[in-house]
Amino acid sequence: MRIESSVSADLPAMKVLIATDAWYPQVNGVVRTLTSLARAARELGVAIDFLSPEGFPSFPVPTYSELRLALPSRGGIARRIEKANPDSIHIATEGPIGHSVRAHCIRNGRPFTTSYTTRFPEYISARTPLPESWVESWVYAALKRFHSAAHTTMVATPSLMSELRQRGFSNLGMWTRGVDTTLFHPDRAIDLGLPRPIFVTVGRVAVEKNLEAFLSLDLPGTKVVIGSGPQEAELRRKYPEAKFFGLLENGILAAHLAAADVFVFPSLTDTFGVVQLEALASGVPVAAFPVTGPKDVIANNPIGALNDDLRIACLEALDASKEECRAFALNRSWDNSARQFVGHMRKIAGGQHAAIELTNAAPAQGLGV
Repeated sequence: MRIESSVSADLPAMKVLIATDAWYPQVNGVVRTLTSLARAARELGVAIDFLSPEGFPSFPVPTYSELRLALPSRGGIARRIEKANPDSIHIATEGPIGHSVRAHCIRNGRPFTTSYTTRFPEYISARTPLPESWVESWVYAALKRFHSAAHTTMVATPSLMSELRQRGFSNLGMWTRGVDTTLFHPDRAIDLGLPRPIFVTVGRVAVEKNLEAFLSLDLPGTKVVIGSGPQEAELRRKYPEAKFFGLLENGILAAHLAAADVFVFPSLTDTFGVVQLEALASGVPVAAFPVTGPKDVIANNPIGALNDDLRIACLEALDASKEECRAFALNRSWDNSARQFVGHMRKIAGGQHAAIELTNAAPAQGLGV
């Protein structure tokens, strides 16, 4: 997939190739972030190509058959990079595509950047019987080796940057996330015909998302789950009083999200959670545990509630101002996010691009800083 660039007269075009194992038909935070980034980057004179699993053989992920991992060949990776002829390369994921592109870049002395978007140690611990201490030490060591070869490893929040530094990661740079405030808007709200208050969660219905921490709560009104995944059938049986709407996208998702009273984010493993910003743009406050991601977004802002007792957070979030939520999201644009990303890419691009500084580039907007 390629998203073409509209190039301004005073800013030479730059071509960026993003390697990602996460791609359509998957619908998740990584895919949505990358496609939103590409749309915003074209306004900065940047054309983004994606080196994705498309066209490679693949196999299902163990314990999660709906997801598939590609089996890229060395020659196939080289040909795709040569065809794209990018000025700079970014590796978005640490899967087979990411490892193959990393190896190609190292062999050819080509600098690249990476991003840290998934807590694989916590993810693996949630989905396998392997000892948590062994998984954490072994997987974090592997992740540190993977990212150590990058010119810059981009992270979404200050708390994640601090955590990774403590684990020995280096060359870290900030790349905050944004939200489409036109798509996600309070005016899109529809009448769901459900008892209020409506508590909604959105995302992959899988064990690592910790949905039972939400569904097991004694809350007034209605609990709603939007999304699909391997745990859906089990949770439908176990919590028949909850409403499961399946996978919704774009305007339909925005309309359902805006109809809620509180967005509940029970995950303990996400590094950010773009859907938090989508909820806030819809005028819906957030209730979550005080962990990386939520504590960077919510912090001390009057736009939700954080508590180790998720039920208390849900009830406290009901008192948050919808207007404050919307105002907060309006300052988190994809334009600012794209400028940060492109700024990192220009540092490793050759020729004229390396000497160009993005004019009016906004600093990292304070997500809880």
